[in-house]
Amino acid sequence: MSREIKLSLVFRDMWQSAGKYVPRVDQLVRIAPAIIEMGCFARVETNGGGFEQVNLLFGENPNKAVREWTKPFREAGIQTHMLDRGLNGLRMSPVPADVRQLFYHVKKAQGTDIARTFCGLNDVRNIIPSIQYAHDAGMISQCALSITHSPIHTVEYYTKMALEFIANGADEICIKDMAGIGRPRTLGRIVANIKKAHPEIPVQYHSHAGPGFSVASILEVCDAGCDCIDVGMEPLSWGTGHADLLTVHAMLNDAGYKVPEINMSAYMKVRSMIREFSDDFLGLYISPKNRLMNSLLIGPGLPGGMMGSLMADLETNLTTINKGRLKKNESPLSQDDLLIRLFDEVAYVWPRVGYPPLVTPFSQYVKNLALMNVMQMLKGKERWSMIADDIWDMILGKAGRLPGTLAPEIIEIAKNEGRVFFDGDPQDNYPDALDKYRKMMNEKHWEVGDDDEELFEYAMHPAQYEAYRSGKAKVEFLADVAKRKSEKEKNNMTGSGNEANVPAGAFTLPTTPQLLSVDVNGQSYRVTVAFGDSAAAVPSPAVSSPVPPAQAAAAPAAPVAAGDGQDLLSPLEGKFFLVKSSSDTPVQTGDAVKKGQTVCYIEAMKTYNAVSAECDGVITAICFNPGDAVSEDDVLMTVK
Repeated sequence: MSREIKLSLVFRDMWQSAGKYVPRVDQLVRIAPAIIEMGCFARVETNGGGFEQVNLLFGENPNKAVREWTKPFREAGIQTHMLDRGLNGLRMSPVPADVRQLFYHVKKAQGTDIARTFCGLNDVRNIIPSIQYAHDAGMISQCALSITHSPIHTVEYYTKMALEFIANGADEICIKDMAGIGRPRTLGRIVANIKKAHPEIPVQYHSHAGPGFSVASILEVCDAGCDCIDVGMEPLSWGTGHADLLTVHAMLNDAGYKVPEINMSAYMKVRSMIREFSDDFLGLYISPKNRLMNSLLIGPGLPGGMMGSLMADLETNLTTINKGRLKKNESPLSQDDLLIRLFDEVAYVWPRVGYPPLVTPFSQYVKNLALMNVMQMLKGKERWSMIADDIWDMILGKAGRLPGTLAPEIIEIAKNEGRVFFDGDPQDNYPDALDKYRKMMNEKHWEVGDDDEELFEYAMHPAQYEAYRSGKAKVEFLADVAKRKSEKEKNNMTGSGNEANVPAGAFTLPTTPQLLSVDVNGQSYRVTVAFGDSAAAVPSPAVSSPVPPAQAAAAPAAPVAAGDGQDLLSPLEGKFFLVKSSSDTPVQTGDAVKKGQTVCYIEAMKTYNAVSAECDGVITAICFNPGDAVSEDDVLMTVK
């Protein structure tokens, strides 16, 4: 009898590999019955990774979203699985052990069956605790091998990892080929080795389509004994996404495997709703280039999950770079010019920072470091002249052991800056924090929620959770959607950008900032939305309704006028913050600072980039409020 291959729809990753957001909870609940009706999925990826953060950015309660989204699948007998970043939980930075442990209890209570845990460094010390956390919560522990292609990431390397996970109680193994650059024969040998040692352990394969290996890899791992394959579906398959359900289904059928039939009527419903959700607002955040295959990705090995946001980052940074080039009478770069420079720099940077597998968050760190090097060198500055704190934590070993060795030039920079390397258990760097967050919630009169789920959310994503609770997140999200829709409408009407193409009497985009009315939890706001090259959207309270204290605190005030002294300029575009953590003490006007002292941060490309004082002196003005959007070369502070 032919062997059965199960299929899993990676619905969350489909969206986040394409762009920035996933559907809202009302959309998720609508599409779930049609996915179930398709009849071919044993599993669906419902949450994890950036899912909760995305809901917070919408101004939605992520706990409500997970409960409602997983419920129909549980009732239909379809297993749900989530993505867990090990030491980092659901975010880009490390998480205390007590928060990690609560994470599993919360997600099990919300209806998630399987925890797929990976470490972006493949440091088993960051994953093994999660096996016990999953079991304590009653979940299935699926441990992931983060696949990449380098001289040190061999078949033996990955086989040893998998066997160590199984020895420590892992229920399943995931081959997480997040960039799709795993070579088919190599992947088949890894799976065969696992199955030879432990035929009883299920193996699931996850890959991205971008470089073009994925379909061949799927057939190889199935021939080697793989049990379950992750798939995407049109119109979000291929490109930076995953191999398409229909292709994989037909291929496995032809190879003699037993795969469940697809209800094509339901398939078309799901496909139609995906298009509808894209037309609503999700497509506003999806670059058309993310739908294309790109063999150039074989070289840098950047993952599909990151490429979705990369194109948006490039668009923003390209504008910044070209403004500077125009000032120097230099010809502007195209997006392709910048992309090739970035890929070349990734190839230079990656081995020199120890070959971290290019998966979240370390793929972002390598990409960000490469991009900052490119931007700094285009300005005539030195390579490595701007390294974010999170990236330093990776380099120094605070997030885990790097697979390879650091280049002497990196070690020398660390030595010159007085940075200390760490080789202990990474979790030791991040003490328990739930009591602190519980106390903060009590002081704010916030409920900890069913199964402590609101406490978990606050401890996992403090800044985003506060923005959600205040209403600021929803105001900014709706304003951004309104702005993007208006700009898209303008582009559709102007065609090539020539205003003469607009029919007489047609809608024209405003040239001055406009006020929109936004309702958040019964609170009325007016939101100023600027278009074109104007300033970003600024939420302000509506005259007709008083602003509650929490929301008043979140709404940015007018920037403080610059004082006397030396201007401290923003090195890049992003959001301004005085501190990274609520436990840190921010500088204030009147504080004395030393040259080289970190005085604020610019949050960009999912990392906090430290900005240091350029001279000794006293801060005479702080020109932005925390959370404000800033452009490159904006004056952040003055120091005299």
